[in-house]
Amino acid sequence: MVQSLHEFLSAAIAEKKEKNLYNEIEALTSANGPIIEINGQELINLSSNNYLGLATSERLKEVAKKTVDKYGVGAGAVRTINGTMDVHNTLEKKIAEFKKTEAAIAFQSGFNCNMAAISAIMNKEDAILSDALNHASIIDGCRLSRAKIIPVKHQDMDDLRAKAKEATESGLYKKVMYITDGVFSMDGDVAKIPEIVKIAEEFNLITYVDDAHGSGVMGKGAGTVKHFGLSDKIDLQIGTLSKALGVVGGYVAGTQELIDWLKVAGRPFLFSTSLTPGDAAAATESINILMESTELHDRLWENGNYLKAELKALGFNIGNSETPITPVILGEEKLAQAFSKRLREEGVYAKSIVFPTVPLGTGRVRNMPTAAHTKEMLDQAIAVYEKVGKELGVI
Repeated sequence: MVQSLHEFLSAAIAEKKEKNLYNEIEALTSANGPIIEINGQELINLSSNNYLGLATSERLKEVAKKTVDKYGVGAGAVRTINGTMDVHNTLEKKIAEFKKTEAAIAFQSGFNCNMAAISAIMNKEDAILSDALNHASIIDGCRLSRAKIIPVKHQDMDDLRAKAKEATESGLYKKVMYITDGVFSMDGDVAKIPEIVKIAEEFNLITYVDDAHGSGVMGKGAGTVKHFGLSDKIDLQIGTLSKALGVVGGYVAGTQELIDWLKVAGRPFLFSTSLTPGDAAAATESINILMESTELHDRLWENGNYLKAELKALGFNIGNSETPITPVILGEEKLAQAFSKRLREEGVYAKSIVFPTVPLGTGRVRNMPTAAHTKEMLDQAIAVYEKVGKELGVI
């Protein structure tokens, strides 16, 4: 290794460790279900984004197996050459039906959606108003677009209105967009879509909602925008196929004109091999499951509400979550990591979340009950939380 690279890496890693910001990555030796195995230890899993338990669905596995037998394990090319199979087109039609939009386009990940869509629409002549706690993929997509990025205080509609007024009346920008997460993944709060729509209409803003943590969770499964009945008021709805839907990939849903443009201007679509056929078919079947019944959605919310209520009753700070996402906010990064470690030693896998994923001084353990958890599992986890919380002086 070149000496300059070695010096940079060793110093950077040492600094991360010194500040308790270094994340150890462990490998599962089991499926990512409500109970997982790591290094031979069985653990109650509260760290997965597999909200509905569909990542291990027998129905989805069977569809994926049959599709692989017919089409192979890979698509073999980018979508614009010959990497588009009928399973991809079927998936996109199903997404549009699910999201109540004219059309949709599938990408290899939700991260790729934000990199593609933002940079395909916005440029250096434009401005983007962006919620201060937006996901890293939104931040990177905004940077790639070269548009002027104007941070908006988190969920502060007065600040949004003031900055929208200033940006649109300045005459400096051809287009102005407002971007927000639908559900904020670390706090569990929900974007104020009705208020956003009113401000956007007043100032002619392009509206962009990244609903990675809302799809399958909000709106009886159809997402945060659908929850508020405003599907026709949001220009771009972005989602993932790899959280509640249990597979992998992402999508943008909107008008046919928007999707036509993204198919010729979205760089990950143009320059990266398409979703594997098995994943595309499994994701389609996952949406079918959500459209058939709200059973999994309802069970998710029942488990989420139960865990939040019990942890709050014990005295933990769970913030202002409006969804099953249940943060236990501890503050100091060192304490968050120590708390997570003790939970694991007692049989509960709930990872600590520290900067840069959340602001400095707001270290936490993020808990994600799923539709697949039983009440017995949650009760066991709550008992461990009580033990560790008292041991470390948190409660």
